[in-house]
Amino acid sequence: MDFSCPLPINNYPQILLAHGGGGKLMHELIEKIFMTSFANPALETRHDSAVLNLGNSRIAFTTDSYVVHPIFFPGGDIGTLAINGTVNDLAMSGARPLYLSAGFIIEEGLPTETLWRVAQSMRHAADAAGVSLVTGDTKVVDRGKGDGLFINTAGIGIVEHNLTIAPSSVALGDLIIINGDVGRHGIAIMAAREGLAFESEIESDCAPLNGIVLKLINSGLRVHCLRDLTRGGLATTLVEIAEASHLHINIDERAIPVREDVQGACEIMGFDPIYVANEGRFIAFVPEAEAKKVLDILVSDFQGMGSCVIGRVGGGAPGLVTMKSKIGVNRIVDMLSGEQLPRIC
Repeated sequence: MDFSCPLPINNYPQILLAHGGGGKLMHELIEKIFMTSFANPALETRHDSAVLNLGNSRIAFTTDSYVVHPIFFPGGDIGTLAINGTVNDLAMSGARPLYLSAGFIIEEGLPTETLWRVAQSMRHAADAAGVSLVTGDTKVVDRGKGDGLFINTAGIGIVEHNLTIAPSSVALGDLIIINGDVGRHGIAIMAAREGLAFESEIESDCAPLNGIVLKLINSGLRVHCLRDLTRGGLATTLVEIAEASHLHINIDERAIPVREDVQGACEIMGFDPIYVANEGRFIAFVPEAEAKKVLDILVSDFQGMGSCVIGRVGGGAPGLVTMKSKIGVNRIVDMLSGEQLPRIC
């Protein structure tokens, strides 16, 4: 058995700096370490959840860990984030989320009131999403070893249709639809972390997406792929799908909705909104012939009122994403070489 590492040892200091995920180094770590070590057909789909056959049923299974700092931020906290993030990962596979687990890693000295507030946030978020938290675990680590509170969640949902919603289903000519403005979650976290004050408070878009996604699926329309825009934002998500589908993706910067206050904050802090994380935004790849009906369904829901078409599949080299800028120049969109906003989820 070969235990030699597939990554040069001098890469590790750089990789460890990318602890927030969403950049090239984290992508390389996942591909070279985890995909190599645990390769199997379910993992190869490279989707937000694994879709597995269980008897005559299909289930979706996912897990995620939350280390956001600060624990409380405008529009939510680590508890709402943990519930909604896992619910959304299940929804992106076209599943109806049902049951969640939660593991709490608590630093010695964390105020009981803080833990109570987080637990209540999780309960309210679970009720809103229609899921139950049915099992869990609690560990306490020494003071200075846990930075307050970390949460791991896992989720199970049931797939009640025959669609294969995954990057492998993306097809030439598909239109790409987004359900609203981008960048709010990451900027809300950064503002809270750094004590920045803007003219109006920017709140995270953290929200459950299973309701709006199930409306879309239950309509009978063909949905080829769904993906929520978390770490790495819109840009990284599109690159991942282009690479997994071996197709070219074209987007139009002018069509991407960015709130004026978020755009201004990004300019001040030197960020590009398309790389900033979201927790209530997703993209849908659908056939052009059905895009109008998809948009009608999305805009009828509160979580999709800002939905619009931002791009199309095809028209260039496979595996690449290009964007037409606001001044009409095409450029290649790539993953970040490092982490733009660490610990935003």
